[in-house]
Amino acid sequence: MKKLFKTQIITIGTLLTISFSYPQEKEIKSEIEKLIKLREELKATYENNQALLEKIKKEKEELEKLKKQLEDQQKKIAEERYKKLAKIFEKMDPELAGEKFSKMESAEDAAYILYNMNEKKAAAILNNTDPVMVNKIVRILSGLKKNPQ
Repeated sequence: MKKLFKTQIITIGTLLTISFSYPQEKEIKSEIEKLIKLREELKATYENNQALLEKIKKEKEELEKLKKQLEDQQKKIAEERYKKLAKIFEKMDPELAGEKFSKMESAEDAAYILYNMNEKKAAAILNNTDPVMVNKIVRILSGLKKNPQ
């Protein structure tokens, strides 16, 4: 942008020098005035664009903060849900709970529920759960210990 302004100033200076030596002085002065107006318009447009860019950056930061807050709230809601389900399953008969765990579509949900349960009750339920599901749950639980949520 600065290079453009320097070029324009040099051009304007050259035109001024020429304008005094030629009879088309009015035409040259008119062109100089047009160039000056164009330069001012470009500068105003540039400044407007810079202001818009700053506004967009601030809005983006706000949106990122809101997104983070939303993700945190969703995580808390999920944790509470798993804790409540854990309490419910702890009260069930281990055989019935194991049967329910075996039929769950999501091994991840089952793992998070077990993660929130009393260890003895979780072990009793796993003893009554389908071995394939137990393997999936154990893989997920071992990952949780490495990357606690």
